[in-house]
Amino acid sequence: MIYLNSFLFAGAVCLLGQIILDNTKLTAGHITSIFVCLGAFLDIFNIYDKIVTVVGGGAMVPITSFGHLLIHGALAQAEQYGFIGLLTGMFNLTASGITAAIIFTFIFSLFFKPKD
Repeated sequence: MIYLNSFLFAGAVCLLGQIILDNTKLTAGHITSIFVCLGAFLDIFNIYDKIVTVVGGGAMVPITSFGHLLIHGALAQAEQYGFIGLLTGMFNLTASGITAAIIFTFIFSLFFKPKD
């Protein structure tokens, strides 16, 4: 059942993004930013953690989980180190994803050329 819930949640996030993309003048970058902010907002009120317990890894795949991880790390470090922890904690949980994105982008840029 957890696999079905994971699939349905990730699919619902993608479906919502596609509906917004098709019916508004927002670009993919705008929608991505909205979903990151939505994930962060849901994590502030511990709603995203409840979603993760119900749907499992499917909630950690979409872009909403990036916002969740930013706020989750910031709040965890803020409890321990105060204001400085709030600033540095954002990068504790997301450092591996950001690093992988930079490395893979560089590698792919060596093999492919962007189109105009």
